[in-house]
Amino acid sequence: MIYRLQKKFILISALSILIVITLIFCLMTLLNVSSMNRTLDTLADSVSRGGGKFPDSFAGPIPDQERPGGEPGFDFITPETPFSTRHFTVWFDKNGEIVRMNTESIFAITDELATEYATEAVADRDDRGWISNYRYKVFFTENGKAAVFIDGSTNRAALFQSMMISCFVLLGCALLVLLLIVLLSKRVVKPVAESYEKQKQFVTDINHELKTPLTLILANLDIAETELGQNEWLDDIRSEGRRMTELVNQLVALSRMDEDSQSLEAVCLPISEIVSDIVSEFRISVEARGKSLSADIAPSITCMGDETLIRRLISVLMDNALKYCDAGGEISVVLRRKRNIVFTVENTYLDIESMELDRLFDRFYRADKARTYAGGYGIGLSIAKAIVQKHRGEITAYKKGAAHIGFKVVFKNEI
Repeated sequence: MIYRLQKKFILISALSILIVITLIFCLMTLLNVSSMNRTLDTLADSVSRGGGKFPDSFAGPIPDQERPGGEPGFDFITPETPFSTRHFTVWFDKNGEIVRMNTESIFAITDELATEYATEAVADRDDRGWISNYRYKVFFTENGKAAVFIDGSTNRAALFQSMMISCFVLLGCALLVLLLIVLLSKRVVKPVAESYEKQKQFVTDINHELKTPLTLILANLDIAETELGQNEWLDDIRSEGRRMTELVNQLVALSRMDEDSQSLEAVCLPISEIVSDIVSEFRISVEARGKSLSADIAPSITCMGDETLIRRLISVLMDNALKYCDAGGEISVVLRRKRNIVFTVENTYLDIESMELDRLFDRFYRADKARTYAGGYGIGLSIAKAIVQKHRGEITAYKKGAAHIGFKVVFKNEI
């Protein structure tokens, strides 16, 4: 159990780190793409204001030339920007026909390609966007529309390289943190492991300390009954002694099943026959209490497992259904092979709305708040869950309608 807890802790930590790293990377990508678009949009605005070229004020030879004051987005523009920025512009008349174009500041674009890109940009509803590696802006002139294109291939390449570096750095940090978590996970679960070991030792001590006196009490009861004769007080003592013996045995069995080191002796089992046998054994008790039992068991189903544990699992679920089934109610058992082997036990239970399904498999939890003797000890379903986990299966409790409760066990084809 401690090993499973350690694995679960590492898995949860790894998923948490992955989610955080992914969110950080997506946020960085979003911010960088937005910043790149704003940069290229600022350049496109400058070219559109200059009538298809950068304003003359940016082309001066003096490096510390004064920039237009108070205009946002010009902080990154220098006198060298007009010479390093590749761009072209296409003008349309009011009828949508191209009247002229300026491709002097770019080498990779022919007049035909400029016509194609400009036509596509003007037809788009958005005034700004991307076509191939070019960021465009559509603006209005006195004679019609115009489209200016800024080459963003260098910006995109730089962004891609930057994001790849960021990705590797983030992944490296994540792997480093995960490695530390793996190394420190034993220390994290150490208090739980110590508590678990103390619990196992306590159960072992209980087994040794109680079994011997209980055995002596029951043996002395037989002697006393021989001398004094049978009476109700001796019967009560024997009944309670047997209940305590059964409780101790269940605690020991549950403690042993929790041990990860305990191997499972799995063989091929005729589970259809096993379920049929146990249902037949319970049928007499069910009918004696005025309840009905129906079974729908598909024939010839086999599974890999430990026969003793599988029989105990089915008996626990059947016994639980018998104890909690309403007077005059019904119990139904179904065994089917779908993708996996599915075994269900359902029974009528009018007080189902008060049932806490998520707690039914907790140790010592009892749906019967009065904790009457007929209700059991609250350990049976914990044992059932432990058996299913040993077989790498799944067990769930569910409500069916307004007055039925069911337990569903799914066995994988292989263990």
